[in-house]
Amino acid sequence: MSQHSAAARHRAAAPRHHHVLRSFGYCLLALTVGAMLFVSYSVRTLTANVDVVGTGYLTHRAVKELVAGPRQPLNVLVMGSDARDGKGNNIDGLTGDGQRSDTTILLHLSADRKHAYGVSLPRDGMVQRPDCQMPNGKTIPGGFAMWNVAFSLGGPLCTMQQVEKLTGIHVDHFVVVDFGGFKGMVDAVKGVEICVPKEVNDTHGHIHLDAGRRVVRGKEALDYVRVRSDISANGDIGRMKRQQVFIASLIDRVMSKGVVLSPTKLLSFLKAATKSLTVDSGLKDIRKMAGLALEFKDIDMANIKFITVPFQSYAPDPNRLEWKTDEANVLWRKIRKDLPLTKKLSSEAVTAGESDNSKPSSSSSSSPSSSPSSSPSADEKTREEIAQENGLCA
Repeated sequence: MSQHSAAARHRAAAPRHHHVLRSFGYCLLALTVGAMLFVSYSVRTLTANVDVVGTGYLTHRAVKELVAGPRQPLNVLVMGSDARDGKGNNIDGLTGDGQRSDTTILLHLSADRKHAYGVSLPRDGMVQRPDCQMPNGKTIPGGFAMWNVAFSLGGPLCTMQQVEKLTGIHVDHFVVVDFGGFKGMVDAVKGVEICVPKEVNDTHGHIHLDAGRRVVRGKEALDYVRVRSDISANGDIGRMKRQQVFIASLIDRVMSKGVVLSPTKLLSFLKAATKSLTVDSGLKDIRKMAGLALEFKDIDMANIKFITVPFQSYAPDPNRLEWKTDEANVLWRKIRKDLPLTKKLSSEAVTAGESDNSKPSSSSSSSPSSSPSSSPSADEKTREEIAQENGLCA
């Protein structure tokens, strides 16, 4: 073969080689631009789904106590709205009754991002509700009332102001989730496992639940966290405890499926959640919501706990509650100073990532039976009593 013919073939192959590289480069460029456009479109679409409420006009807010270190703790107020208006919310035909909040949780994320605990605030707790500033310049007068009256009168803004006034804790962000958003989040992770100790037929709430353990989605998941009759002996307190258990299991499900570590999964989860969210202006951009979610990525599941503000019966009305002032003040101080929970509060907590969150925890020490046929130990009795009171599986 002559050198001339070999060189000719090389010259002929070079343009083809360069053409392939150019084609590959064009494809890569097109894919990159397409991906950027998709992300941009997704961000705009998801952000448009969210209702935003500004807080910049508020005065006399609680001052955030700074702690040493490169980062500061975060306090996020999470509220569940039971408004029946809106797509996916008319679950029982009770439209037109306005909005109420049967779920209020103050979530504290430590400055080192190693611990988080949520404090449930009972809706039936009697409190001295402060005046509430509204965006239109009007003030809703305060008064002595149940906790969730603030939400009924002024939505999340009044509830946030109530939290800050009564606890001295600065609320960094708030999130309101309605029925549709709740169902969307549960469905996005393919359901959450529950355990119902006995068949439930709640004629007041139009809720039926079969007994047993199973993974639930959609309306059945919503019914489980809504039900308050024919399942426990203590009404709303039992419902609040079951909500803690469910949320802990949902968090475990989110983390176990790697949602916060996968942009695709996180986008899908946020897409489901943002259809029915109301947030403060600091979370108006979906990217900021994703950033908040990522703050939890390094927390061990055992370090995410849910507790209830210390409370007692309200003497004038046994159907109402009141905070145990001294114990509650200790809790508020720990949140303000970013300190760990007391041993007592930790022992009574529901913890995300437990092997079985459907069972109640007990602060009693273990006391095994002397033999399989002997009577239950004191600890087992306590566990069974707690389970019966709260509608949980023992």
